[in-house]
Amino acid sequence: MKPFAECPEIAVLVGATGAFGNAIGRRLLAAGLGVVAVARSADSLLALAAEQPGVRACVANIAADTAIAAIKAAIDKPVRMVVHGPGVAVAGGILTAPTESLVDAVNIKVGGLLRLVRAVDEQLGAGSRIVAIGGHYGLEPTAYAAAAGVANAAILNAVRQLSLAYGARGITAHTIAPGPADTERLHRVAASRAEQRGCAVDDVLDELRAESSLGALTTPEQVAWAVALLLDREADAMTGSCLMLDAGRRRGLP
Repeated sequence: MKPFAECPEIAVLVGATGAFGNAIGRRLLAAGLGVVAVARSADSLLALAAEQPGVRACVANIAADTAIAAIKAAIDKPVRMVVHGPGVAVAGGILTAPTESLVDAVNIKVGGLLRLVRAVDEQLGAGSRIVAIGGHYGLEPTAYAAAAGVANAAILNAVRQLSLAYGARGITAHTIAPGPADTERLHRVAASRAEQRGCAVDDVLDELRAESSLGALTTPEQVAWAVALLLDREADAMTGSCLMLDAGRRRGLP
């Protein structure tokens, strides 16, 4: 892997220190891109940059407009891909979740995506990719994940609009929608749900697996594979679309 200074093109990755972000970052580095890693925690970013010479740290809160200037200042090369993958808090179902949690989730997911795109716009060119990590619940609503469902549904609409806005420049926009992912965060959610219901954590995880055709949870590595796939020039024919990585949870058509 090349040091950042030697990479002719870069990717900007929001949520770089999370489970998905770590896996995606490794794939982007392996593809020869320098990675501008964006997150709120300076310590986590500095540790990541020290471990990976192809990474440049960018401390920014994507939920605030100040992120635009911070990201813009960190990029000085053509941007081949932006990946927007921050997580949102799990704050209950549609009947109990605080309304501000839904507002916050949309701000992070959609507002954050727009801030990211505006920060890099001048460095995007033909063949650049805009990628948003959404989620299965944006297409297949559930009564117990209100914030994630609303925010990820909004992401689908925003990405479609970006595909229309950037199409004339040869820039494509994509949503990747994983199902529940086998991460520490999901295990914490399962533990909380198990405590509420008075059952074992494994029972909750087994139920989540059983919701899919394959009886499986999605992995961060599978999401990273899909992101890297979009770097191929053959992906020029695909824009505004949603790649489902949900192990067959979605029941609707199309």
